[in-house]
Amino acid sequence: MIKTENLTRTYGKGEGKVTALDGVSLTINDGEMVAIIGKSGSGKSTLLNLIGGLDKPTEGRIFYNDREIGSMKDSELSEFRLKNVGFVFQFFDLIPELTAEENVLLPSRLAKNKDAGADEIYKALDISDRVKHYPSELSGGQQQRAAIARALINSPDVILCDEPTGNLDKASGEEVMDLLKRLNKDQGKTIVIVTHDKEIAGQCNRVIEISDGIIV
Repeated sequence: MIKTENLTRTYGKGEGKVTALDGVSLTINDGEMVAIIGKSGSGKSTLLNLIGGLDKPTEGRIFYNDREIGSMKDSELSEFRLKNVGFVFQFFDLIPELTAEENVLLPSRLAKNKDAGADEIYKALDISDRVKHYPSELSGGQQQRAAIARALINSPDVILCDEPTGNLDKASGEEVMDLLKRLNKDQGKTIVIVTHDKEIAGQCNRVIEISDGIIV
């Protein structure tokens, strides 16, 4: 489903130039649950951002089912992300002025999806009784469940997670991982998780380790 060829991302110029990724080539198959691990500054989040179309490579190419996205115009890339990729971040990134439900439905409204099946998603994630609350009124685990619901609302084939348990206590983190594994097993979602936690990585089908911008 996802393939990168000689993916390189540099920042800055001259003496201040930093190479975050250096010629990374990999394949992630449809329905896989893959962990990308590495120390802070290794390039793992840069790789996730490139795969998700949040950033563009300096060199190299990114394919989704043979469709090359790295050279898309910004408007095309935005539409591609909206319809094909769901994102889950460490700090939830919920808009505090909106209720959990309004946060969840925002991508579907942008995509003009009238029937997004939100009620079924709330039920599956066990947050039906909390969606009218604001993020500040939710626990960390409930906020992350809402963030996962938002990632699912447009029925993407791919869910990209950047340290999804990093801001949660152990029990809430285990619940989130159980949810992600169910989405992978029961719905066939392709899931990519960036983490520094080897215990989290060990729950995935495959582990890719990055160091200094290179797969090791």
